[in-house]
Amino acid sequence: MGFDIHRVEEGRPLVLGGVTLPASKGLSGHSDADVIFHALTDALLGAVGAGDIGNYFPDSDPRWKNTPSAVFVSKALELVAKSKLGVGNADVTVLAEEPKLAPHQTEIRRSVARALGVEPSQVNIKAKTMEGLGPIGEGHAMAAYAVVLLK
Repeated sequence: MGFDIHRVEEGRPLVLGGVTLPASKGLSGHSDADVIFHALTDALLGAVGAGDIGNYFPDSDPRWKNTPSAVFVSKALELVAKSKLGVGNADVTVLAEEPKLAPHQTEIRRSVARALGVEPSQVNIKAKTMEGLGPIGEGHAMAAYAVVLLK
């Protein structure tokens, strides 16, 4: 299981699951701040006992500035493969007030499947609001949970 959260920031692109969405606000972060790929990276690393995203891609390292987060997923998949495992499926829940993700879920699902090297049928993307509660509900942050099954 993986989790990630980033602040919402004016003027940054909004990248979710490797897809740049039309939005006036994006997510603040050292890389592209893709909460889906960050949560998936942590889920993959955790499943093989390989630490977390910060162990490999610290935000203090200028090499990772503005890096597409698909790079992080790819590195995690290398470690999964070294464990002689592969991805069975992935389930992601995005917590956000806006934008509405329903119009983009199919594209995000396909992008995540490509990054994981699986079929889109092996990936599920869900979106939930926080009903106006807390920093996410107030539109100040966005988060994602990811669960992966390795086989």
